Amino acid sequence: MSEPAKRVVIIGAGIGGLAAALRLSHAGCAVTVIEAQPDIGGKMRCIPSAAGPIDAGPTVLTMRPVFEALFSDCDLSLADHVTLEPCEIIARHFWDDGTCFDLMADRNATLAHVRDTFGASAADDYARFAARTARLFAGFYNPMMQTAAPGPLQLARHVLRNPRLISDMAPFSTLGTMLRRTFREPRLAQLFGRYATYVGGTPDQSPAILSLIADAEAQGVWVVDGGMFQLAKAMAACAMAKGTTFQFNTPVTRITQHQGRVNGVETATGRKAADVVLFNGDPRAIAIGCLGPDVARAVPDTAVTPRSLSAFVHAFAARPKGPPLAHHNVFFANDPGAEFAALQAGQRPRDATLYLCAQDHGRLAPTALQRFEIIMNGPPNPQRPAKEISQCQTQVFDRLARFGMQFTPTPEPNSLTTPAGFAALFPASQGSLYGRSPHGMMAAFARPTARTAVPGLFLVGGGAHPGAGVPMATLSARHAAEAIMRDPILTSTSHQTATHGGMSTGSAPTGNAPSA
Repeated sequence: MSEPAKRVVIIGAGIGGLAAALRLSHAGCAVTVIEAQPDIGGKMRCIPSAAGPIDAGPTVLTMRPVFEALFSDCDLSLADHVTLEPCEIIARHFWDDGTCFDLMADRNATLAHVRDTFGASAADDYARFAARTARLFAGFYNPMMQTAAPGPLQLARHVLRNPRLISDMAPFSTLGTMLRRTFREPRLAQLFGRYATYVGGTPDQSPAILSLIADAEAQGVWVVDGGMFQLAKAMAACAMAKGTTFQFNTPVTRITQHQGRVNGVETATGRKAADVVLFNGDPRAIAIGCLGPDVARAVPDTAVTPRSLSAFVHAFAARPKGPPLAHHNVFFANDPGAEFAALQAGQRPRDATLYLCAQDHGRLAPTALQRFEIIMNGPPNPQRPAKEISQCQTQVFDRLARFGMQFTPTPEPNSLTTPAGFAALFPASQGSLYGRSPHGMMAAFARPTARTAVPGLFLVGGGAHPGAGVPMATLSARHAAEAIMRDPILTSTSHQTATHGGMSTGSAPTGNAPSA
């Protein structure tokens, strides 16, 4: 006779929680995912429109092998569940002076574009930068991202065995400083400095090693057919097929313990017993006692502060008119120094870089109703000044109009989610979208890992190691699942039989209730 399946409750149905549910169900655990919102996805959310569901969260899929490994490890094939299309153009970039530059998937093509747009010396600078970021990504992918709990001494030994990495990582420089030394062309320094915002930082406060993000993109960017939300749906469907049960509209109010070990969760509809609880939310919620004072010690304050950036996000359907777009587009601010100084001061920048995702690029006639997402970085702010929405609405579309970009009909104010809106959606986040800030040389070691100080309580998602972003949250699920299966109370490797997943709406629908 096999042992009974071990009971795992996952709080939150974001990408990290969904990936962990799939892995743990495949490993034989009895998994229940409890989500406060009416649907899966977390920050990978979408909203309805006359043109179809619009992505209102992450839009860029990189590091495809991470997702292939997730499905393969669970005896599945990623290609059977989502359709991925490679982007020939990683992103199209616009400046006020009329410069337009395409960063290409083919690195030789990018080098040629740099030479044609910015000149031979800029091409030489880019070639050296690309080689450097490739070495950084190769050098740190395994010892940092693929390792469940990397430490400074472990990393130091790795670097000493590979001394070229010392100069490549520029340990005493910020990303902004390193880029200004690397590129004689300031527009290229501005372009690659924006990568700090991918993890919620600013270039002059983030470590130079974050330049490796450029190589992650250079290895390939994919479009998910139907939108990024399809990836979340595929993970949830596969988890359900392996036995995971979902409960929606059910905020968790407390994580319970018995004799110092987690033994379940409490919701408005009752208590759910568990051998293990996996939290897929902002770890700050645990640290400040939102899930009960007894588990607050699981996450130290230094693991969740200072906070990363937030954003102002428009998601809407309209007919575009203006410059030819790629799938991913960036309209740069005139003065990046002023833009990031405002963010560092906790203010909405007046001259801001705008990212525009043309979700239907290449699929519809140029005059057809199409889906768009626009992202402008902002400081985390749990408060919502009444005038902020109208001010941001005017700022964003007036700025795009100066590039000749117009939309018909003009998006309504309800198309915008502000930092205060994100603070309401994700409790205790303060509107921060990336968890702890990446600022500081040791920031990578400050994030909490999957295993916490409270027995039976684990973390998963962008707020935990290895950090923010869809691939990182998916990697964190592997770390969490492996830690859970190694947990002393979880020694069974038997699989469930004849068990089917499902979903329930839990308590009455709560509309815009906070996500778990």
